[in-house]
Amino acid sequence: MKSDPADYEFVAAGSLREAVKLLAEQPNEWLPISGGTDVMVQFAAGTLGARKLLSVWNLPELRRIEVQPGEVRIGAGATYSDLRGHEIVAREFPLLARAASWTGGIANQNRGTLGGNIVNASPAADSLPALLAYDAELILISARGERRLPYRDFHVGYRKMNLAADELIRTICLARKFSGYTSYARKVGARNAQAISKVCVAALGRLENGVVTDVRIALGSVAPIPIRLNETERILQGKRLDASTVALARKTAVSETRPIDDIRSTARYRAAVVSNLVGEFLEQLAGGDASGE
Repeated sequence: MKSDPADYEFVAAGSLREAVKLLAEQPNEWLPISGGTDVMVQFAAGTLGARKLLSVWNLPELRRIEVQPGEVRIGAGATYSDLRGHEIVAREFPLLARAASWTGGIANQNRGTLGGNIVNASPAADSLPALLAYDAELILISARGERRLPYRDFHVGYRKMNLAADELIRTICLARKFSGYTSYARKVGARNAQAISKVCVAALGRLENGVVTDVRIALGSVAPIPIRLNETERILQGKRLDASTVALARKTAVSETRPIDDIRSTARYRAAVVSNLVGEFLEQLAGGDASGE
């Protein structure tokens, strides 16, 4: 059954201050929306439960990308097209730029936002493993002020977030410290474009004299939330990438995931893909291929 527009109230905030003021005055009453790419799917299908929609689309405070000496600050309203077209993001954070290129078609990339992808809280979201790999931090804002939170602590369960009813994501912060890393990003789906991931991976690694000095492996679509493979990373740290180490890493990676059977794939297939992708990343890391494509 399709939704009836007459059943909904829509307000477009004129500023970020106006938006957080309304959320403070009426917590849990308003659903903040930006590009609306996910909300409109629910609206068209008649499954959108929220009846009061607060648009924060295109607010200047949320749209800008600021390059600072130690970090890049990406406004939560920055679109995938903004990310793809930004020189510093593309050069220093290629995992995020690549994930932005995977997300839907050009129309969706022009409307969909990084903050929206985060709060939509899908475990299959393309950009979220990249944020985990880069140790992103979030600046959350409300009428009470701001707080800074490591992104790894934001998703606490399936569709559950460390976000108060009166808060919005203002900024995603990425430290500029990944020069010289090998980056690897892969998305496995039913087709090459506009497909929801069966498995997606974002990984970074650095070797010195053949020894792993830092490694970060993040996955989507294999657990209720996007995850970092902490035990696999621990096994690899300080090791040479010989056959036995890679084999152990592949096995450990599978043990850290919790894939399910669903309409897109099976748990068994996802586990096999995880093993193969981790192996491919480590092969590229050992060979010094920094492109990861």
